Amino acid sequence: MSMFRRRTATVIASAAAVLTGALTWVVGASPAGAATGCAVTYRITNQWTGGFGADVTVTNLGDTINGWTLTWTFSAGQQVTQAWNATVTQTGANVTAKNVDYNRTIPGNGSANFGFNGSWSSANPVPASFALNGVICTGGVTSSPSASPTRSPSPSPSPSTTPSTSPSPTPSATPTPGKITVWLAGDSTVANSSGDPIVGWGRELGQYLTANATVTNNAVGGRSIQTWLYESAVTSNTNSSGECVLSSTAYAARWQSMLDASTGMKTGDYLFIQFGINDGSPTCPRHVGSARYRELLTAMVRAAKQRGANPVLVTPVAALTCSGSTATPNRGFLTETFDVGSATGTPVIDLHKLSYTLYNSLRFCPYSGDYTSGPVGAFFANDHTHFEAYGARQIAGLVAGAVRDQRLGLSAYLR
Repeated sequence: MSMFRRRTATVIASAAAVLTGALTWVVGASPAGAATGCAVTYRITNQWTGGFGADVTVTNLGDTINGWTLTWTFSAGQQVTQAWNATVTQTGANVTAKNVDYNRTIPGNGSANFGFNGSWSSANPVPASFALNGVICTGGVTSSPSASPTRSPSPSPSPSTTPSTSPSPTPSATPTPGKITVWLAGDSTVANSSGDPIVGWGRELGQYLTANATVTNNAVGGRSIQTWLYESAVTSNTNSSGECVLSSTAYAARWQSMLDASTGMKTGDYLFIQFGINDGSPTCPRHVGSARYRELLTAMVRAAKQRGANPVLVTPVAALTCSGSTATPNRGFLTETFDVGSATGTPVIDLHKLSYTLYNSLRFCPYSGDYTSGPVGAFFANDHTHFEAYGARQIAGLVAGAVRDQRLGLSAYLR
């Protein structure tokens, strides 16, 4: 995959202070008889002339909420243009964000996250206040009083009886998940960075996880599954099957380290594997055929399981290709990934479909091919494949959302 020079994006100077931080409000919601309260963090993640992106996190500080609506008012004429992970509508200056099916429930100390793109003209201040389920900021957790009981005539006094001295049982605490490592193997769309301004989704994944989960990102730009595993041992020569010849079967240092009993994967860890973008190259060393791809992916899955780790397969994230006003599928090795998942009993996250579906929800198509401005320019890093931090953060959010939706064990570590 090629890398491109960083573009010069035009950002209005008056917005600089907003772009460097986030605003948190403590607000409350009030289902009868429930302890309520929440913190709302509103963060402008990117801004360009006439447009901006925002990220909103609602953290529930009280009892479980089943169904939520967050409201606020813009003060400078801003308008929401697209949204994800919530249904966002606007009437005049008043904005309403409602949960979608998969994030309607927020447990105590849990959170829900959504984002949106918007437009602005003269200024883009953060909202002055928020309301959750109709209740404005309360400053903390409150408890709605129960209705007063109906009084009944006092019974005649009876002889005292000896009260029970048996103590009430102490409720068992929910065990805190132990510390784990989330290992990542992949290409530049996953890697921490493949040159400024390119950022892979793996660099942004940690913000969706608790402190008990550490992300170790071993993705490397430009690699197919075979060059990631064997690096320079993959030659430019092909054998009779059309596969690239190996000069050595010794694994690259990155995979050897992950397999090492002291430095690598351990029981309870997770291994996310995403390849399939560079593997389609017709020439060696990056070329990998369909059967070879299955073979190598299966070997990685089995190695993780042998060490007690939990492998998760990820289909390759989509590039932005348009057919008129529709973002379309464009990656290979999807069938192979699902086949290995089925054969080995390994979960598969279809990030390919999730990503081009996101592009459609953000209305990226049609586009002119200009990656220096507008929502597409803020998302992609000067080409249709690589992301800037803003785009990588949203792709990582898709991965985290799939972990929750598929009820993988890692969901216990989601914020």
